[in-house]
Amino acid sequence: MAGQQAKQLFGAMSFASAQGAAPFGSYAKGCAAGSEQLAETGPTWQAMRLSRNRNWGHPEMIDYLQDLSRKVATLPGWEGIYVGDISQPRGGPMLTGHASHQIGLDADIWMLPPKRLNLSRSERESISSISMRRAGGAYVNSDWTPQHHQVLKAAASDPRVARIFVFPGAKVQMCNDEKGDRSWLRKIRPWYGHHYHFHVRLACPKGAKGCVNQSPPPAGDGCADAEQWVRNILNPPPPKPRDPNAPKPQPKRELTMADLPGQCVSVLQSQ
Repeated sequence: MAGQQAKQLFGAMSFASAQGAAPFGSYAKGCAAGSEQLAETGPTWQAMRLSRNRNWGHPEMIDYLQDLSRKVATLPGWEGIYVGDISQPRGGPMLTGHASHQIGLDADIWMLPPKRLNLSRSERESISSISMRRAGGAYVNSDWTPQHHQVLKAAASDPRVARIFVFPGAKVQMCNDEKGDRSWLRKIRPWYGHHYHFHVRLACPKGAKGCVNQSPPPAGDGCADAEQWVRNILNPPPPKPRDPNAPKPQPKRELTMADLPGQCVSVLQSQ
């Protein structure tokens, strides 16, 4: 098993392992035991793209999403949240898409304000979120509202959250608009893409000994960093000269089971 591609093995699993809930490894190199499935529909949320079977996560993540959805449902124009990918039933590398989302502590939340929470399975496959970016992500567009600011503020204010990834223009807009407590802005990190959804990453739960946290964000609100991202979008720096004698870059190697924590074998073998 050690040399087998991990994504093939984890991608074939349709249900969680019969183990206590535990994240093993790091967000982009790990697996998840005893995951909980987010109900397809709840009072203030719906799980999207059900055919992917990625609405599984650590119980802390499921609880977080339900808590956040209740807060968001109090905002004008938002009935709750549409939840995109969390993790596969046993975490691990995915056959398609994300490099992270491997330990049940990452989740994508759509930027589309839900007007209905009774979408059918087929509607959830065909409906699309909406992009919030303009000028390649340097600015927000006209679909961005004060409620988007409040949704992200509520998402980041939960102490369980380690980071939230969103396109640079959104971070700068929130930095400019926030007139009160700014401490939550530290957790909002600019990153490529992330204009149809924002990506929530929870810290390792207490007592999760096999879980590897990401280093904490730098001190401060991170607004100057986001502004630099925007400047680089609007005026891209010249590419670094390439050494003609340098070897050609190699394609990224697929993760094998040997790359993952040893506990991931028992996660796969659990009935």
